[in-house]
Amino acid sequence: MKIKLSNLEKSGRFGTGILILVLILGIAIPCISQQSVARQWNEVLLEAIRNDFARPTVHARNLFHISAAMYDAWAVYDETAETFFLGKTVGSYTHSFQGIEVPSNVEAAQTEAMSFAAYRLLKHRFEISPGAEESLSRFDSLMIAIGHDMSITSTSYQDGSPAALGNYIAEQIIEFGYQDGSNEWFFYANLFYESQNDVMIPTLPGSQEMNDPNRWQPLAFDLFIDQAGFEIPGGSPDFLSPEWGFVIPFALSQYDLDVRERDGEEYWIYHDPGDPCYIQSDGSGNSSDYQWGNELVAIWSSHLDPSDGVMIDISPASIGNIAIQDYPTTLEGLREFYNLHEGGDPSRGHEINPITQLSYPSQVVPRGDYARVLAEFWADGPDSETPPGHWYTILNYVNDHELFEKRFKGQGEILGDLEWDVKAYFTLGGALHDAAITAWSIKGWYDYPRPISSIRYMADQGQSSDSELPNYAANGIPLHDGLVELVLEEDPLSGDNDENIGKIKLMAWKGPEFISDPAGDAAGVDWILAENWWPYQRPTFVNPPFAGYISGHSTFSRAAAEVITLLTGDEFFPGGVGEFVAPKNEFLVFEEGPSVDIILQWATYRDAADQTSLSRIWGGIHPPVDDIPGRLIGEKIGIAAFDLANNYFDGSIITSVTDPFEAEIFVFPNPSLGQILTIRTDQNFQMDNLTMTLIDLNGSRIWMKESKDFVKEVKVDLGATLNGVYLLRVESGDINKTFRVVVRN
Repeated sequence: MKIKLSNLEKSGRFGTGILILVLILGIAIPCISQQSVARQWNEVLLEAIRNDFARPTVHARNLFHISAAMYDAWAVYDETAETFFLGKTVGSYTHSFQGIEVPSNVEAAQTEAMSFAAYRLLKHRFEISPGAEESLSRFDSLMIAIGHDMSITSTSYQDGSPAALGNYIAEQIIEFGYQDGSNEWFFYANLFYESQNDVMIPTLPGSQEMNDPNRWQPLAFDLFIDQAGFEIPGGSPDFLSPEWGFVIPFALSQYDLDVRERDGEEYWIYHDPGDPCYIQSDGSGNSSDYQWGNELVAIWSSHLDPSDGVMIDISPASIGNIAIQDYPTTLEGLREFYNLHEGGDPSRGHEINPITQLSYPSQVVPRGDYARVLAEFWADGPDSETPPGHWYTILNYVNDHELFEKRFKGQGEILGDLEWDVKAYFTLGGALHDAAITAWSIKGWYDYPRPISSIRYMADQGQSSDSELPNYAANGIPLHDGLVELVLEEDPLSGDNDENIGKIKLMAWKGPEFISDPAGDAAGVDWILAENWWPYQRPTFVNPPFAGYISGHSTFSRAAAEVITLLTGDEFFPGGVGEFVAPKNEFLVFEEGPSVDIILQWATYRDAADQTSLSRIWGGIHPPVDDIPGRLIGEKIGIAAFDLANNYFDGSIITSVTDPFEAEIFVFPNPSLGQILTIRTDQNFQMDNLTMTLIDLNGSRIWMKESKDFVKEVKVDLGATLNGVYLLRVESGDINKTFRVVVRN
């Protein structure tokens, strides 16, 4: 039997624990004596994702919904925690719940309910997956291994059955999923998006009459194989999830949302970063930023040859430790942040390992090996769990480390494996789900091109450096000696009939055409015609089938890094370093390499996230303008998701509204018909140290205002608060009242 393992697990250094196996019904599953039931279901979920189409948005949603199902099955029996779905209205769907009696053996009830919830939801979500036969068998095998009766299908939880409760939770989430904005009922198909550009056949030269160089261009293949290794019928895959902003999020709020309209259709955009840089035919506006960013991608492609003699230190002593304030917030700032010619960013590195109090040992390797391994490790290619799942494997790696203690926020008592896993998966899932909604809402609206289109388009126009030289065009590509040049007479690239004289050539990775045997060939770097430039990807894949701006990898990774940092209470990996080994001549998939063993190392979770972002530039997938907004937005998403999850864990999430007739505090006008809301006490009571908090129905805080004086009345300016229904919490001394407030400005 063949057991499929991700690259993380193949290394033996970054494993998730699934290497300890038992065989039940011929299917490999995690050893049940080693892990919590939450971890076991997370592992089979990750394996199911590896055997499904590569859909980061869909799988971020799967990871969250299944993590939330397990969380609710755990929280309903917990004395403090609040459930997320059960008994709540999420979006417009109310998950009715009549309550249960807490049994004497709480953990047994929790694990049984969690297993049935995860099992039923997994069976539903993966029943038509291309790997369904293997995945569904694995789900059955785990249920048998744990000792549960899969024939129990009742949802009548009122009799106290944890199995029925788990079935009910799954049933409710399945129904919720049909109306959560994902269009699951129609297999997540797009509703109205249409590409503005004709398809490019990447094996042919040039951008092939690209209609609009500022919009995404689909690619056409004789055979398209997605990142998971599955063939997609049709040859030209559709844009994945351009309307994903409609999906109901976790911690994103109306306050983060902008609604735009194009061609009569709405696009919902969260954390709108504003326009990227656009190229104009006359070179005006911020054309130079567009040209610089895409040319940087082409120049970094020249770094993908380990035989060029360039050696760099890739240890934490030299890489990482970039502060959030170091990220540029303007197009001009991007040029200072990235090293155009040498590659990389303004990393400071770390002077010492804070755990060992020793310096990090240097690791000097060929830059070409480092860049290639980086591009492939973070690309999440065949047998991968996609970017959101990749961060679950990193979390599991942390959980398994012998030096790691499962203290929530790094404080208090060590939590049991079950409680830690349930809370960690729920929090990380919420953040990654929000990252997918945010990044793809931006991708769908801005519809920005990938470098393969932009670089070839500029090369088709000509060179933009010197109007006195041949083939000048203001919207062409800038020349750089030794990197970007014109093809001259007697150049090896001039062609048999000199047909290429005057065209643009690049010093770059030569592409898959120069690889006959991936096990023994490496394409290397040399002069190529720019019209044939290729990202560092397989010929049957080339690019993810969706727009570039903003980078999903940057958004996912920074959100996850923030969550794991807050969960663990430590920005550093256990022991002060996380590692992944890429063995010599074994790790790379579509060409030979690396030429030496490469150990990817990160001191902090944020260092790992930053490295992810660079990998997409070396891989030819994103220019810098796609990257930094994703990092900045990811940080906001991760923090907001953690804060909201924590409110569920400690029971502080608002779930009910105070009867206003019993309160000593009155709020009016309600509905609010203007900008001012008045909060007043009765005749015998004054408010002291007043705190007012406005919260949306997802539990996200919109604003908080304070008044320190003794007052009977205070007026609050609603400002830019969006129309909608909110909860207003008013706290003063022993008074803690919550009102439902309708805002109609």
